[in-house]
Amino acid sequence: MSRLSKYVHPRDEIMQTMERIYRYRMTTTSGGNLSIREPDGTVWVTPARVDKGGLRREDIVRVNPDGSTEGLHPPSSELPFHQMCYSARPDIRGVVHAHAVALVAFSITGQAPDTRLFHQSRHVCGPVGFAPYALPGSEDLGKSIADTFEKGFDCVVLENHGVAVGGQSLQNAFQKFETLEFTAKTLIKARLLGEVRYLSEEELELRNQVPPLEEFEATSPSSRERELRRQLADFTRRGYDHRLFISTGGSFSARVDEDSFLITPSQVDRHALDVEDLVLVRRGRAEAGKRASRAARNHQAIYERHANVGAVLNASPVNVTAFSVTRAPLDSRTIPESYLLLRDVGRVPYGVQFRDPEGLARQVSLSAPIALLENDGVLVLGASVLEAFDRLEVLESTSEALVNSRLIGEVAPMSDEVIDDLKRAFASMLA
Repeated sequence: MSRLSKYVHPRDEIMQTMERIYRYRMTTTSGGNLSIREPDGTVWVTPARVDKGGLRREDIVRVNPDGSTEGLHPPSSELPFHQMCYSARPDIRGVVHAHAVALVAFSITGQAPDTRLFHQSRHVCGPVGFAPYALPGSEDLGKSIADTFEKGFDCVVLENHGVAVGGQSLQNAFQKFETLEFTAKTLIKARLLGEVRYLSEEELELRNQVPPLEEFEATSPSSRERELRRQLADFTRRGYDHRLFISTGGSFSARVDEDSFLITPSQVDRHALDVEDLVLVRRGRAEAGKRASRAARNHQAIYERHANVGAVLNASPVNVTAFSVTRAPLDSRTIPESYLLLRDVGRVPYGVQFRDPEGLARQVSLSAPIALLENDGVLVLGASVLEAFDRLEVLESTSEALVNSRLIGEVAPMSDEVIDDLKRAFASMLA
């Protein structure tokens, strides 16, 4: 879905998108429906009463502009609300409706997630609307949702029902849906930790003040660059599969030599990232024809300051990010593996990552390889791509254990004596 071809048929796009939603448990076998509207008014929609986990391209139903249908099955019973949303918003060409657990939690408590939690969430989703309950499949439901879309919302929580999301394409609608679901999950975890911090309009605007890098014409890649491209692409896709990244967020880079590094691109789906998508950055300029991640200047400053750093990543796993949006301390002294890999976790105020790359680089090193970025996930360093990724996985596992412990009892971190023993026993690892 990162480079969705104009030649992909709507049947295939709907089938692939539903498979992805179902695989990541963002809907159930019987729940949810997707649609695409073509310029001539034709709508392609998922069928009624067909297993969402085994959807085939021939199951997708065509609805002609005159209302007649073509296909093996009847269209989704909720087709009317899709059609009414398209009528209300001619700019919308794809709709996702699903029952993601975290979003259902908001829908059954009469709330909508506040996307001011992260700059990326606000940028991708915008503010979120709320549509009053109406009978599924009814004209009242269609009117309730369409009226909310007509007010300018692209993401709408449906009271006691789930969520409906519209986009310029089905891919765009999916990205909004996934980002909103991530925001909702993070908010739920964060509220177990304490008071949640949201971003002001001025803080949200900071992301737009980072200009793209100038370009240069890259030459034939070395064997080292080719190997690092493979590693970065493989681990980025793995990170997406493990829900450490979402399709619209996360940056991963690796040092090629003293003057250059590879980094993930801006606005390319992490799920389908390939070696050709990665951007070579040399002396502050990006490979021609590609747009490097907005974090490229930060990564460059880190490589310039720390010659022993081989890989840098920014990510927003749900449990780690819950700590970044609250003031709850993330204490890595839980089990030996956590402390040895993570050390003491630092914290960076919001805005440093946009205004002061050199200042950010001063706050991290391989001796202090992790820093929570306030309302922006986490920054992780490693001597290699594998080490950085391993740290991120351990950090998310540690964070989830700490969040879950809030429902069980008070955490008893390892004592100073235990930490001193670990430092002596694993001095070479901590050097």
